[in-house]
Formats: sequence, C-alpha cells, structure tokens
Amino acid sequence: MTRDPARRIADALEAIQRCQRYAAALEGDVGDVEMAEDAIERNLQIIGEAAKYLPEELTGAHPEIAWPQIRGFRNILVHRYFGVDPDIVRDVVETHLPPLAEVLRSYVATE
Repeated sequence: MTRDPARRIADALEAIQRCQRYAAALEGDVGDVEMAEDAIERNLQIIGEAAKYLPEELTGAHPEIAWPQIRGFRNILVHRYFGVDPDIVRDVVETHLPPLAEVLRSYVATE
C-alpha cells in the first residue's frame, strides 16, 4: 500500500511528537533511558523514511532543512545500529526536530 504525501507528513509529525515526549525519559533510571532511546531511534527511522517521499515542492522550498541528512540518518540507524551515539540522537531531537516540525506543519496548513 502506497502512502500519499499528506499521510507521510502526518507520520513524520506524529513521530516527531513521540521523540520529543520520549526525550523526557532520558533523564530517568537506566531501564527507562534504554527504552526511551530505542523508541526515539525507531521514530527517527520513521521520520527518515517519510522524508524520502516528500514532495519536491516542500523539500525544495526549505533548503534550511537538511533533507539528505534526515534520510541518511535513517540509514545509519537501521544499518549501523551498533554505532549510534546517544548524544547525537539527543541533539537531533532537541535541535533539528523542532524546525522540521514547524516546516511540516506550515506546509500542511497551506494545503
């Protein structure tokens, strides 16, 4: 089943919200931290996969978003899972997801 761009944007926005919510658990005990890291990585994979299929009118209009890196990070998470640095994952969630969410929400609002 093929997902249309609107559904992929919704998938990415939902995954961003989950990452941000799960990030709060990164300050908890070891078991919670491990679970939150796993959940965040899974949702970052969803974001990267969705980003591969976003319309050019969206990605081309927002060169400030690192679209190739978003897609590439998904590949790193999937294929080099043993080498994922939790500090990089945390930086992605805190620094890069908020502007991505803003761009996606504004695109949805204009559709």
